[in-house]
Amino acid sequence: MQMLVDALASAAIIAPAAIGFTLIYTLFRYANFAAGGFVTVGAFAAWTLNAFFGLPIWLAGFGAMAAGALAFGLCDRLVFRPLRGRSGGTLLLVSIALSFVIENIIRFCFGAQIRGFDLPLTGPIEIAGVRVTRETLAVVAASAAATLSVGLLLTATPVGRALRAVADNESLAQIRGLPVPRIEAVGVLIAGALFGLSGTLIGLDLTIDPNLNWAVTIPIIAAAIVGGLGSPLGAAIGAFGIGLAEEATATFLTPTYKGAVGFAAIALVLILRPQGLLGDKVDRK
Repeated sequence: MQMLVDALASAAIIAPAAIGFTLIYTLFRYANFAAGGFVTVGAFAAWTLNAFFGLPIWLAGFGAMAAGALAFGLCDRLVFRPLRGRSGGTLLLVSIALSFVIENIIRFCFGAQIRGFDLPLTGPIEIAGVRVTRETLAVVAASAAATLSVGLLLTATPVGRALRAVADNESLAQIRGLPVPRIEAVGVLIAGALFGLSGTLIGLDLTIDPNLNWAVTIPIIAAAIVGGLGSPLGAAIGAFGIGLAEEATATFLTPTYKGAVGFAAIALVLILRPQGLLGDKVDRK
C-alpha cells in the first residue's frame, strides 16, 4: 500500500505535464522535448513567488501556471510557429535545442543551488499503516483537479470541441470557418499552464533544481506514450503506470535504476502496443 501511495504521488507530479505534452502532439504532430524545460520554468516561478515575494503556495502555483503559459506561448510564437509544416523530426530537434537554452537561462538567472518552498514543517499522517504527507495530499488533489478540468474542457465546452476539430483535421476546420491560429494558441497556453503546474507540484514533493529538465522529460514522454499519444486520460493513466514502475524499481531493486524505467517503458510499448493503452490503432509498415 505504501508503494501504491508513493506511485500515486509520482504520477500526480508528471500527469499534468504529460497531458500538456500529448495535447501539443495532437495539435501539431511533433514530440516537444522541451517539456521538461517549461516544467522547470514553472518550478522556479513558483519558488520566486513563494520564497522571494512571500505569496502562499496555492497562489504561487497559479502564478507558475501563468509563467508556464507565457513562456511556452512566447517560444511557440518565436520558435515553433515559423517552422509549421516542417517534419516532426525537425521540430523534435528544435525542441531539444530549446530545452538546453531554457536550462542554461535558468541556471544563469538562479544559479545551480537546490531550492525549496517556504513552507512550515509538518509531520506525515498515518492511515492504516500508510504514511502520507500533507504535501502529497495537496499534490494529488491539485493534479486530479487539473486532469478533470482539462477533460471537461475538451469534452464539454465549445473551446474543447474546437480544439478536437483542429486536431482531427485542420484543413476541414479552417474551411468550416474556425479561427485555427487562435484555437492553436489556446491549446499552447493550456499546455504551458499544465507544464507550470507540474513544476509547482515537483517543488511540493521533491526539490527545485536547475537540472530538473531531463530528469522529468523522459517520464513525461513515457507517460504520454504508454497512455497513448492523443489521449489526455491515457496520459494520466500512463503517468500512474510509470510512477508505479519507478517505485517498484526503487523498492525491489535499487533507486539507481529508476531513471531507466521511462526508457524501458517507451521501448516496450513501441514494440508491443505502439498506439499505447488508449491511443488509436496504428498500422505497422
